[in-house]
Amino acid sequence: MTKRPHTLLYMMAAATTAAIISSCQLNTTYSRYQSTHIEGWEKNDTLFYEVPPVDAAGRFIQTLGIRIGDAFPFTSISLVVEQRIFPGRRSKVDTLRCNFTDDQGRLKGPGINLHQYEFPIGTIDLRPGDSLSIKVRHTMKREIMPGISDVGIQIERMP
Repeated sequence: MTKRPHTLLYMMAAATTAAIISSCQLNTTYSRYQSTHIEGWEKNDTLFYEVPPVDAAGRFIQTLGIRIGDAFPFTSISLVVEQRIFPGRRSKVDTLRCNFTDDQGRLKGPGINLHQYEFPIGTIDLRPGDSLSIKVRHTMKREIMPGISDVGIQIERMP
């Protein structure tokens, strides 16, 4: 009889974990990473993200994710995020300065060989049927940025 309460406890823990994981995914509208060239991300190498039409109107939080390795030579990077909303053709341009180190110059992001960072882009209001075309490029003076592995966009519906 002692096995039954443990089994019930495990089943409840599994159900709770599944509920938490699935509820976190409900707000995510779009999430995609793209890899950059292994030699480095070239200045004229724009990354494109095509967000499919949303089902319902709402305000959405946008986040840029970036993964860097030890070969990245700087403490930060400047990025331009250009967005075009269809069908209305509204556009929005944001410049992000992504700082990777703390005050002592140590990398802030979690990871061993690659460090993961997330930076807020902002919020955007979308209507039913609106889709987004997003472009991301770096604006650093150096033509090729080594050490950047992936760049991603995540869009979540605000509660």
